[in-house]
Amino acid sequence: MAKVLLVEDDVATAKFVATWLKREHHLVEHVVNGNEGLEYAVQSDYDLILLDWELPGMSGDMVLKELRARGKKTPVIMLTGKSHVEEKTDALDGGADDYLTKPFDLKELSARIRVQLRKSADQIDNILSLRNVQLNPQTFKATIDGAALELLPKEFALLEFFMRNPDKIYKADAIMRRVWGTDSESSLGAFRTALMRLRRKLELPEGETPLIETVHGAGYRFNS
Repeated sequence: MAKVLLVEDDVATAKFVATWLKREHHLVEHVVNGNEGLEYAVQSDYDLILLDWELPGMSGDMVLKELRARGKKTPVIMLTGKSHVEEKTDALDGGADDYLTKPFDLKELSARIRVQLRKSADQIDNILSLRNVQLNPQTFKATIDGAALELLPKEFALLEFFMRNPDKIYKADAIMRRVWGTDSESSLGAFRTALMRLRRKLELPEGETPLIETVHGAGYRFNS
């Protein structure tokens, strides 16, 4: 599982791509313009960014140049209808790691993503570790105090989201939007059920600060 930022203003295309990537067990966050894309990419850590070229507010190539200027090395795959060699070389010279011309096959997109994730895996340790919990997004395995956690897909996605964003408070709708996006099965009731099950599996001895805390009137956070 990878945390992917999708910057795409075409809602239909974005929904199509996000649904596919979630079926591949990726965590997808979607924004619709270049300014938001830059803000999200700078403020959070992603394993991969899918960046459209033609965006309102700030074009994709400008977002990419600004990201690289700020020292962000997150792999970026440009998605665009431009097919001329000059545009492709401009994107790669500007810091893109790969380039995919629309319309593209989703299986090819997955293959391109796997290539970039393998490159990243060779450079960094992908295992998330906070307090007594470890989570490996590549193998879909998690442990608490060394014991395996048996997690359903939505529980795993929730835990990964919290561990990638420790000590930050998120409202339920923000978590649902970032973890499940436009998933037809996403609802406040489904979120609360998945969160309740996850909390039971992460239960600590009485007196210890809970891993996932409810901040009344504000939302939820993972205590690191």
